[in-house]
Amino acid sequence: MIKRMLHDSDEHVDVTPTQADAYISPAPRVSVQAFCASVAVATTVRAASEDRRLGKAHISVHMGGVAAAIDHYQKAPTPNVIMLETEADHDILAGLDELATVCDAGTRVVVIGSASDVAPYRELVRRGVSDYVVGPVQPLDVVRAICGLYSSSEEVAVGRVIAVVGAKGGVGASTVAHNVAWAIARDLALDSVVIDLDLAFGTAGLDFNQDPVQGIANAISQPERPDTAFMERLLSKCTDRLSLLAAPATLDQVYDFGADAFDAIFDTLRMTTPCIVLDVPHQWSAWTKRALIGADDILVVAEPDLANMRNAKNMLNVLKAARPNDRPPLYCLNQVGMHKRPEIAVREFAKAIESQPIAAIPFDSKMFGTAANNGQMIAQVSATHKTTLMFLQMAQRMTGHAVTKKASFLTPILKKLQGAARKRA
Repeated sequence: MIKRMLHDSDEHVDVTPTQADAYISPAPRVSVQAFCASVAVATTVRAASEDRRLGKAHISVHMGGVAAAIDHYQKAPTPNVIMLETEADHDILAGLDELATVCDAGTRVVVIGSASDVAPYRELVRRGVSDYVVGPVQPLDVVRAICGLYSSSEEVAVGRVIAVVGAKGGVGASTVAHNVAWAIARDLALDSVVIDLDLAFGTAGLDFNQDPVQGIANAISQPERPDTAFMERLLSKCTDRLSLLAAPATLDQVYDFGADAFDAIFDTLRMTTPCIVLDVPHQWSAWTKRALIGADDILVVAEPDLANMRNAKNMLNVLKAARPNDRPPLYCLNQVGMHKRPEIAVREFAKAIESQPIAAIPFDSKMFGTAANNGQMIAQVSATHKTTLMFLQMAQRMTGHAVTKKASFLTPILKKLQGAARKRA
């Protein structure tokens, strides 16, 4: 029998996440076979298979609906997930009963139906259906259905990956990445890891005042897939909630990588870390493009000049086209208002990009210079500085989390007094 597995101006813009930004965890390496009754649904499933969150899943599409699935599995083993489109002239419940006789116990079933279906949802659940999606479906509906089978189970915990990259060299993308990660860990109370991907010239170790012996170079050089225990040994602890996977920042060798060189590292850290911030160097190669496209959220950092505007627009357009089912990549402006430097106004920059920056960080050489030389974050130098608030707002926008307030030692006493007052009332 099919086993049921699911549990039943220059101002920056508003940082409140919308419902459309709801996070969808990537699916693990699973096989999915869809049996469609219409060309429209088959086309939709094929489009969904190109989504980055289904990059590890092997998806095949067949026509014929439930009847074709029953015939197919009489001669072939069942995959991890079967998707079935209902047909108006077929009894889906009877079809599921027959499918159960040729289906492995661990297979999960997703039914794509329509508003005219007469089969009660309770009867579908009783027959082991893991999810029911009412048509007409869009690619994102298919992505959410498949990924939801695993993100809601305890066997796969998937962390969120945020990639930060500069539109041009020297725009301060690393500084932004490190300060946003600090806010995520300290103010949003999410365990986080910063991964410095600039192996030759990375500055994360300096910014966090760390000098680790091991780092990402050790993980890359491993002949086998790194496990969780191995990755934990490579992490350098910055705070209780923030760790660093540092770059060696040496020129002893040339760091050339294949497109999937970092996949195993990201996958392993996703299993244990709620938030991973990638400090991506300004270069356009197979692996940097893959890291950006594969991230859950992207932040491009730019300065307000012509070259940055051109590069930022090109990067945002390419990344948006490669991720049609994700929310668009975001960008921020850095070092705004530098003395005696001609600049493009924030409003004009946003008009050319066709979207607003999530922040316009003002130029403050003393503040940022002090933090860099001391190995500190901006919040450590000045907790009340307006840039500190900007980094917090960016952290909220990128993660969709609100600030976690620290409980006072008086909280238990106040709760008791409030309870007593309610009883008297």
